[in-house]
Amino acid sequence: MIYLDNNATTSIDTRVASVLTKALEAGPLNPSSQHQFGRRARAAMESALDRIGQSLGSDLTRVDAARLIVTSGGTEANNLAIAGLGSEEGTILVSSIEHPSVLSAAGMMERRGHLVLKIDVSPEGTVRLDHLEYLIAETIRLGKPAKLASIMSANNETGVIQPIAGAAEICRKHGVHLHVDATQSIGKVPLQLSQCGASSVTFTPHKYHGPAGVGFLWLAPGISIRPSIFGGEQQLGTRPGTEPVALVTAAAEATALAVAEQEESVSRMKRLRDSLENGLLQRHPSLQIHGKSAERLASTTCVSLPGTNRQTVLMALDLAGVACSSGSACSSGSSPPSHVLTAMGADKAALESALRFGVSKFSTDEEIARAIEIISRKLLARNRFAHVEN
Repeated sequence: MIYLDNNATTSIDTRVASVLTKALEAGPLNPSSQHQFGRRARAAMESALDRIGQSLGSDLTRVDAARLIVTSGGTEANNLAIAGLGSEEGTILVSSIEHPSVLSAAGMMERRGHLVLKIDVSPEGTVRLDHLEYLIAETIRLGKPAKLASIMSANNETGVIQPIAGAAEICRKHGVHLHVDATQSIGKVPLQLSQCGASSVTFTPHKYHGPAGVGFLWLAPGISIRPSIFGGEQQLGTRPGTEPVALVTAAAEATALAVAEQEESVSRMKRLRDSLENGLLQRHPSLQIHGKSAERLASTTCVSLPGTNRQTVLMALDLAGVACSSGSACSSGSSPPSHVLTAMGADKAALESALRFGVSKFSTDEEIARAIEIISRKLLARNRFAHVEN
């Protein structure tokens, strides 16, 4: 089986798995306990969190330090940020290409009475900063000033990298919190948390060869957040519940490796991604690559071959030994077309035939060569079938 769905999740690095195993074998790990086992767990977790911060350019040991909140994953971290940042009143702005966990959280806030507005993107899938500034001004005019804007660092479907520095400058000028979902970025593009200009940043290690079941919400110095769940004093009451020390320890190893090996990994992934795209284009000149002229993650390609059906081809590829997706892993099991490509203005034929492929640093040239042949056969077969039907 050729695994090309690395935007959904990645295989755990054996080095990370070794760290996780050792942590699990170390004995009971409850950082809130006051006995020796608890103190040892607390020390291990704090060391791991500090290591994550150091890897991502944020010193968590300073008196006025940023905070790193442990969650169950990226979805919970995004929900916590959308519901808890800023005043209890105020408008929320979200880009129209955000992950479903952000869009659904914003929808929940809208049902609670908040005004929620979407920021447009260009046809290439880049957030329009002029529209962000317009919306902020419009909320002030309406007497409902924006309190929060949420813009992902790179899109999970197209890989298009977003203008976070520019967005941060606009938000800072107007006193608006900026939340960044950086779930897809670590190990692929440089990320210095203390310099990105965001109030909060989400990430989760299972996207870069770490364990699933744990995620993080980074808060800039001086930023507070309202809890979404209750029942304990852990993490200053912000996110109660016993912290998964072994997962945090493994996440620290995964983060350090992702950052240390980023340059080599990106070079490899870009070569493999380009090889995949070029191989498919040679066989299918009408293939559309979404966001191709924009700056993209080296790992990601989203393609459409008009005349084929994404769900049918997806199942055919699965049976033939290639794993990919038809959109976000959190929504690709449903029938609606991609909200990301819809926001980019893709036509119906492109929407109905869009597939996402994601390589990793562990993908091989042999896998890509085989994948090109298999994908080409299935696309050609389905395209011929569609023409016969028509």
